[in-house]
Amino acid sequence: MTKIGLLSDTHGFLFPRIGELLSHCDEIWHAGDIGNSLVISQLSAIAPVRAVYGNIDGQDIRRSHPEIQLFTCEKLKVLMIHIGGYPGRYESKVRRLIRDEKPGLLITGHSHILKVIYDDVNSLLHINPGAAGKYGFHKVPTLVRFTINESEIKDLEVVELSKNNR
Repeated sequence: MTKIGLLSDTHGFLFPRIGELLSHCDEIWHAGDIGNSLVISQLSAIAPVRAVYGNIDGQDIRRSHPEIQLFTCEKLKVLMIHIGGYPGRYESKVRRLIRDEKPGLLITGHSHILKVIYDDVNSLLHINPGAAGKYGFHKVPTLVRFTINESEIKDLEVVELSKNNR
């Protein structure tokens, strides 16, 4: 069993509670718009990090993190990309990757809108964890925690953060 902490769109800021909230995670995944390498350093002090760059990320982040992560966690194939769309409205690059790679889990960011949707057509779960930073139009910063047990996603929970920095 692997415990995952998933966040996106930190834009260079981590709420102080994130360390406590992700302390029991085996891995932390960041779906882009990281903001700066300090965010990655802070997250790496909690658990190993897998990340993709987002549209606001500079060359330092783009050199150290790819646009697309395609990997297997336990027995689950995962596709992570910052701008990917969502079921019924995937970006063309993501449609091709889904068709060719057949992931069981698609992680995206970018929209700042929390979404957890099962895609019956492609037999995958799509998760956008919303935005975990304080910058952007979202009213409530969020992150997602879940467990992967072989090829199953279990115990998924949404965690709301506070823009009041608590």
